[in-house]
Amino acid sequence: MTKRGLCFLLFSLLTRLSDSNKSRKTTRRRSIRRSRMLLIAKISGFFFAAMVIVVLSPSFQSFPPAEAIRSSHIDPFLRFPSHNRLSSEPLSFRRSPLFNNADDCAAPSSSLSVCDPSLVHIAITLDADYLRGSIAAVHSVLQHSRCPESVFFHFLVSDAGLEPLVRSTFPHLRFKFHFFDPNVVRGLISSSVRQALEQPLNYARNYLAELLEPCVRRVIYLDSDLIVVDDVLKLWNTSLGSRTLGAPEYCHANFTKYFTDRFWSEPRLASAFSGRRPCYFNTGVMVIDLDRWRRFGYTRRIERWMEVQKTDGRIYELGSLPPFLLVFAGHVAPIDHRWNQHGLGGDNVRGSCRDLHPGPVSLLHWSGSGKPWVRLDENRPCPLDSLWAPYDLFGPSPQ
Repeated sequence: MTKRGLCFLLFSLLTRLSDSNKSRKTTRRRSIRRSRMLLIAKISGFFFAAMVIVVLSPSFQSFPPAEAIRSSHIDPFLRFPSHNRLSSEPLSFRRSPLFNNADDCAAPSSSLSVCDPSLVHIAITLDADYLRGSIAAVHSVLQHSRCPESVFFHFLVSDAGLEPLVRSTFPHLRFKFHFFDPNVVRGLISSSVRQALEQPLNYARNYLAELLEPCVRRVIYLDSDLIVVDDVLKLWNTSLGSRTLGAPEYCHANFTKYFTDRFWSEPRLASAFSGRRPCYFNTGVMVIDLDRWRRFGYTRRIERWMEVQKTDGRIYELGSLPPFLLVFAGHVAPIDHRWNQHGLGGDNVRGSCRDLHPGPVSLLHWSGSGKPWVRLDENRPCPLDSLWAPYDLFGPSPQ
């Protein structure tokens, strides 16, 4: 970006902030303007460097990893453009830009075979409620990948009718739809602390080894409420050693809270963690060795714990996460925390915005009940929601 272009962006932002409250009384308008100008002066060093270079230039296909994104405290009165829609209206998305491989990437095969060994496999769910987030996640992966033509997406769906929308939004994308029958897990799902956690598609990740072709030996699983701001090939190349699953671990978290008092009071249940040091990990970002998963039958192991929950009494409250912890916690290949800056969703109560954890960032994850597209539409975003917005393709293409 040229200096002239950068100056234009900064000038546009200042102008929008200065003119946003013309309809208010003069004294209040002047007071707000003074407050905003003071705020801009205080945060200009961070805000303009990170937001302009990292966020306001989504047409840059490659730039250094997002170490520049750091914790920030931006006053919530800053508002960003949003798209308001009636819930009955069908979702419409703009066409994504075309992303090509860098010169040093392996030449993509002319064949679209899912078994091509050069492919990076990513699995993500698609449903109506989180579709906007899934589309933004895919866009972010392509945006920051050096070899986007080598990325193959596996969309886990319960509605095959979404395929035309994906093709029109990403006409050059390599992908395949995998239908997940909700009846597979409907009888195993117990009530959770949030109704959204009870949706059958949340459990599709348990069945990746069965849903994906046997030739797919490794997969990255991503939730629908995140964006990737680094080259996903780095995550793909993570060494799992002798482990089946890799994820960022959080050993400082209170692990006991993920299970009920009954679980910990019964030795036959609590002994599940005997001989291992279990740590919490978030299942929204995982690298999975599907060969080992199939060999050791981990799908059935997860199902057995869901059956215990369903038939023997409640041993956990949080939907699909605890069965993964029961099977894998203490046996996870640790991945750098930069690959899951989670918890940014918080909740939808005003003032509950979350900040980034210390350290570099390669992936931002709005886990929690608050989603950035909802808060942006309601014109009350959290500061970090502005980092999600440039990847949002919601809305019709400009005429």
